[in-house]
Amino acid sequence: MSRMVRRFEVLLPLRFNDGTAVPDNAITDTLLELEQQFGAVSCDTQTIRGQWRHENQSYRDDLIRVYVDADDEPKNRQYFVECKERLKIRFQQIDIWMTTYLIEVM
Repeated sequence: MSRMVRRFEVLLPLRFNDGTAVPDNAITDTLLELEQQFGAVSCDTQTIRGQWRHENQSYRDDLIRVYVDADDEPKNRQYFVECKERLKIRFQQIDIWMTTYLIEVM
Protein backbone atom coordinates (compact mmCIF):
# COMPACT_ATOMS: atom_id res chain seq x y z
CA MET A 1 0.00 0.00 0.00
CA SER A 2 1.28 3.46 -0.81
CA ARG A 3 0.52 6.91 0.54
CA MET A 4 0.98 10.46 -0.65
CA VAL A 5 3.20 12.80 1.35
CA ARG A 6 4.81 16.15 0.68
CA ARG A 7 8.56 16.51 0.19
CA PHE A 8 10.12 19.75 1.37
CA GLU A 9 13.54 20.46 -0.12
CA VAL A 10 15.93 23.12 1.08
CA LEU A 11 19.19 24.19 -0.55
CA LEU A 12 21.59 25.15 2.23
CA PRO A 13 24.68 27.19 1.36
CA LEU A 14 28.14 26.04 2.32
CA ARG A 15 29.39 29.64 2.10
CA PHE A 16 27.93 32.93 3.26
CA ASN A 17 27.16 35.51 0.55
CA ASP A 18 30.55 37.14 1.26
CA GLY A 19 32.31 33.86 0.37
CA THR A 20 33.39 32.75 3.85
CA ALA A 21 32.66 29.17 4.88
CA VAL A 22 29.51 28.39 6.83
CA PRO A 23 30.45 26.74 10.15
CA ASP A 24 29.59 23.04 10.33
CA ASN A 25 27.39 23.64 13.37
CA ALA A 26 24.96 25.78 11.30
CA ILE A 27 24.24 22.78 9.08
CA THR A 28 24.23 20.34 12.00
CA ASP A 29 21.81 22.54 13.97
CA THR A 30 19.50 22.74 10.96
CA LEU A 31 19.49 18.96 10.45
CA LEU A 32 18.82 18.36 14.15
CA GLU A 33 15.99 20.90 14.17
CA LEU A 34 14.30 19.20 11.22
CA GLU A 35 14.83 15.71 12.65
CA GLN A 36 13.31 16.78 15.97
CA GLN A 37 10.33 18.39 14.24
CA PHE A 38 9.57 15.62 11.72
CA GLY A 39 11.29 12.50 13.05
CA ALA A 40 13.62 12.20 10.03
CA VAL A 41 15.68 14.31 7.66
CA SER A 42 17.90 13.44 4.69
CA CYS A 43 20.80 15.27 3.11
CA ASP A 44 22.74 14.88 -0.14
CA THR A 45 26.49 15.21 0.37
CA GLN A 46 27.04 16.07 -3.29
CA THR A 47 27.76 19.79 -3.73
CA ILE A 48 25.27 21.65 -5.90
CA ARG A 49 26.72 24.67 -7.68
CA GLY A 50 24.44 27.61 -8.30
CA GLN A 51 24.69 31.07 -9.75
CA TRP A 52 22.10 33.82 -9.36
CA ARG A 53 21.69 37.56 -9.56
CA HIS A 54 20.22 40.01 -7.06
CA GLU A 55 20.14 43.79 -7.61
CA ASN A 56 22.79 43.60 -10.37
CA GLN A 57 25.15 41.60 -8.12
CA SER A 58 26.09 38.09 -9.25
CA TYR A 59 26.44 35.38 -6.61
CA ARG A 60 27.85 31.86 -6.83
CA ASP A 61 26.80 29.20 -4.38
CA ASP A 62 27.98 25.83 -3.20
CA LEU A 63 24.94 24.14 -1.70
CA ILE A 64 23.72 20.92 -0.19
CA ARG A 65 20.19 19.58 -0.56
CA VAL A 66 18.27 18.75 2.61
CA TYR A 67 14.85 17.16 2.43
CA VAL A 68 12.01 16.08 4.67
CA ASP A 69 8.99 13.95 3.78
CA ALA A 70 5.98 14.90 5.89
CA ASP A 71 2.22 14.74 5.86
CA ASP A 72 0.67 17.17 3.41
CA GLU A 73 -0.84 19.44 6.06
CA PRO A 74 -1.02 23.25 6.36
CA LYS A 75 0.89 23.15 9.67
CA ASN A 76 3.91 21.54 7.96
CA ARG A 77 3.90 24.10 5.16
CA GLN A 78 3.68 26.87 7.76
CA TYR A 79 6.61 25.37 9.64
CA PHE A 80 8.78 25.67 6.53
CA VAL A 81 7.61 29.23 5.83
CA GLU A 82 8.83 30.18 9.31
CA CYS A 83 11.92 27.97 9.05
CA LYS A 84 12.98 29.78 5.88
CA GLU A 85 13.17 33.08 7.76
CA ARG A 86 15.30 31.51 10.52
CA LEU A 87 17.62 29.94 7.93
CA LYS A 88 18.08 33.24 6.09
CA ILE A 89 19.44 34.66 9.36
CA ARG A 90 21.45 31.58 10.37
CA PHE A 91 23.15 31.35 6.96
CA GLN A 92 23.30 35.15 6.39
CA GLN A 93 21.51 34.84 3.06
CA ILE A 94 19.38 37.15 0.96
CA ASP A 95 17.17 34.14 0.28
CA ILE A 96 17.02 30.39 0.91
CA TRP A 97 15.64 28.28 -1.94
CA MET A 98 12.90 25.90 -0.84
CA THR A 99 10.66 23.73 -2.96
CA THR A 100 7.87 21.33 -2.18
CA TYR A 101 5.99 18.69 -4.10
CA LEU A 102 3.83 15.64 -3.56
CA ILE A 103 5.45 12.21 -3.67
CA GLU A 104 4.11 8.70 -3.40
CA VAL A 105 5.73 6.55 -0.72
CA MET A 106 5.47 2.82 -1.41
